[in-house]
Amino acid sequence: MTERDDLPLPDYDHLPVGSLTTRIRTLGSEDLATLLAYERSHANRIQVVSAMEHRLSGLADGAQPSGGDPAATGADAPPQAAGGSKASEATSGPAMNAPSHGDPTNPAQPRSTG
Repeated sequence: MTERDDLPLPDYDHLPVGSLTTRIRTLGSEDLATLLAYERSHANRIQVVSAMEHRLSGLADGAQPSGGDPAATGADAPPQAAGGSKASEATSGPAMNAPSHGDPTNPAQPRSTG
């Protein structure tokens, strides 16, 4: 049984199906067979199993791996986090005084009857 860390696609369990179907094209028959066995024994997603079986059939008929890097991040990768805060003195609002509570000159506040 292949362990998750030994799979030919890093972070395999977290890749979206669309990304998997693209990335498996970079793999040879042996690596793809390893992934297929792992998929069948874990999530066993019909769409993924079918794509892998189809690709294995193509490789058996003479197709070649695409030559890309299966570990490369693509369009499915989350965007890089921007560093630092965009807040500054220039983007802060005007200074505010704390509201007065119970001020008899402020009609919006109740007066104490104490």
